[in-house]
Amino acid sequence: MNLCDKNTVRRLMASYGISFRHEFGQNFLTDPNVIDEIADAACPTEDCTILEIGPGIGTLTRALCARYRRVIALEIDRNLIPVLEETLADFDNATVVNADVMKTDLAELLAPAFAEGPVAVCANLPYYITSPILMKLLESNLPFWGVTVMVQKEFADRLCAAPGGKEYGSITVSAAYRGHAEKICAVPADRFLPAPKVDSAVVRLRLYGKNKPVEPKSEATFFRVVRAAFGQRRKTLANALATGFPELGKATIAGLLETLGLPADIRGERLSVEQFIKLSDLI
Repeated sequence: MNLCDKNTVRRLMASYGISFRHEFGQNFLTDPNVIDEIADAACPTEDCTILEIGPGIGTLTRALCARYRRVIALEIDRNLIPVLEETLADFDNATVVNADVMKTDLAELLAPAFAEGPVAVCANLPYYITSPILMKLLESNLPFWGVTVMVQKEFADRLCAAPGGKEYGSITVSAAYRGHAEKICAVPADRFLPAPKVDSAVVRLRLYGKNKPVEPKSEATFFRVVRAAFGQRRKTLANALATGFPELGKATIAGLLETLGLPADIRGERLSVEQFIKLSDLI
């Protein structure tokens, strides 16, 4: 069964009496080259468990099963479970779980996998919930080797942005603090069924784990600084921090920026992760 053939996919869906569900962001990838690139990028070692979020009909899942020790696939749409039972029938290393990743205790689900070896995440994330899912993965503090995701092109640009550009924001800093993001490939809209209205890109975030290059004295303060800095992008960093830290006062904030050698009119998008950490440490 060629799950990269659009007519085959249509017939498969029709045979189960189901259709693509917009509320779940179902756009199934049909480009075999992109599927291979994603699967190859997910982890450098075959002795790895892959957590796949949103397997759909199992196109990418099959490629992951062929490369890695085990695949645990979380699928929210219960109508797709029997389809996955068929498309993954020739693999004994796939476990399909009918669950919403946002409501799943990942630590409990993956505890046996972490005990056996490395675990990585691979997902074609629905555009409407990309940021919440990614932040749940990052904030879980679970020891994932990395997170490889298909996302909307504009979101990929934000994840991989450098300081100073309009794409650079709080999600960029949050991701860069925890790992190194790189684009794997671009994916035009016509490589999906049905085709979305926007192009996509694949990004791999190689997580630092306990080996972060820099760490703040207080993560809570660090993330509060980041949220304040980007909460009102039109404001200077000094004014944004005055809003986010009313207990400090503008004069104190101006003094902190001067201590770091930052101009009084600088905006948050110009600060690197390291500068945000130095600022939060001073606060």
